[in-house]
Amino acid sequence: MSKIKPITFDPTNAFVTPHGITQEQFDGIQNRLNACRSEMLDIDLSLWADGKNIPASKEPLDAGFHEMPERILDDYQADRDSSELGKILETAKRLGALVDKVVVLGIGGSYMGARALMETCCAPYHNELSRAQRGGRPRMYFEGNNVDNDWAQALLQFLESDSQGDGPEGNWGIIVISKSGGTLETAASLRIFMDALKSKVGEDQLSQFVVPVTGVSGKLADLATEIGCVDRYLVPDGVGGRFSVFSAVGLLPAAMLGIDVVKMLEAAAAMNAHFQTAELGSNVVMDYVAVNHLLEENKGVNIRVLSVWSKSLESAGFWYDQLLAESLGKHEKGAFPLTCLNSRDLHSRAQQHQEGARDKVMNNVIVDSWRTDPLAIGNSKWDQDQLNELADKTLPMIMDAAINGTNLAYKEDGRPTTDIHLPAADEAALGQLFQMLMLATVLEGRLLEINPYGQPGVEKYKKYMNQLLREDVTA
Repeated sequence: MSKIKPITFDPTNAFVTPHGITQEQFDGIQNRLNACRSEMLDIDLSLWADGKNIPASKEPLDAGFHEMPERILDDYQADRDSSELGKILETAKRLGALVDKVVVLGIGGSYMGARALMETCCAPYHNELSRAQRGGRPRMYFEGNNVDNDWAQALLQFLESDSQGDGPEGNWGIIVISKSGGTLETAASLRIFMDALKSKVGEDQLSQFVVPVTGVSGKLADLATEIGCVDRYLVPDGVGGRFSVFSAVGLLPAAMLGIDVVKMLEAAAAMNAHFQTAELGSNVVMDYVAVNHLLEENKGVNIRVLSVWSKSLESAGFWYDQLLAESLGKHEKGAFPLTCLNSRDLHSRAQQHQEGARDKVMNNVIVDSWRTDPLAIGNSKWDQDQLNELADKTLPMIMDAAINGTNLAYKEDGRPTTDIHLPAADEAALGQLFQMLMLATVLEGRLLEINPYGQPGVEKYKKYMNQLLREDVTA
């Protein structure tokens, strides 16, 4: 296993008087958190592995995400060719040699992790680069996460006009992710995009260009069998959609893009080991839960702003929005998640954050090392902006000043903030961050006595949407 540089969590600026938390409160939650951690490690994992006699209060128990990085890595080390990860890497190689564009169809947890991985780990303008500049990796587009007619039409038109000639540049493919195959947004998109792909490659070749990630049985599984898909992968049982990023759901699109999925899984496994052994005060998972939960419990701070300080991380924030909202937004409880991208959103939300209701905590996510050389402002003969005196300052220096200045402003007014530091915007950092936030969400669910798995509210909208559409058909 390669050396993983750890992410860190600094809660210093949450201990602000009188609107933050106190050291006494922080120390006082230790026993409760230890009990919840033991429940996760000693009870939940055991019940999940056994699969029997699960109490009704713990149903559903989708704890399979917890040790999934270790299971996949162990399987891969034992037999690379026949392991699931080995097969995923082979599929990525096969399909990547056939096509220059891949459309990922999925909604919610079926696509948000993959999109976050692409935007964090790939070049910012990956899809605009030539195939050679992309190292032969395909471009990637995401649909099936909405029913926006104009965007779907635009992507179809682009695929048709940009896929001409022989070779991979003339072809595109589909990765469709849906455990049941019954989610309407994704199912409708699959039918539409697969019809266009059939016109492009022919019905007898569809099996080469469509890769489903689905359940053992269900509508999509049946369709994959009917088509005879060359490759197909499972959404594992006991793993909810929003917890599935380290399964084929996230690994296959990531492997298509050339992302180092082994390093990402190793980083997630390292976070597991850290969570299991470190104590409150030096455990990033427990410290993050303690600070945010105590602010909500004692100060009514029920809006959690994930304030990301890199454009590459905005989609990771959206992934976390879904994770927190669907997991803890139950029984009239649960904090409201909100992702902000700074310094951009300092010019749209900062006024409200700085002087609005005291119901928010800013959890900053800060990248410590940029991938490219720092850009300096530089000297100019046009100094109307009076920036020549800052000519030697670089964009990372300006970003640091914005982060520190914002934290100082909030601290001066007694508004709590925390800092999550990522060593870099890469696979190792994101593997840790994803696992940290999933563990933290489940830990807080146990603390709140809310089952963090399942999403009954989402199922209601699906039921009524399908009912209304089918009533219209039969009217």
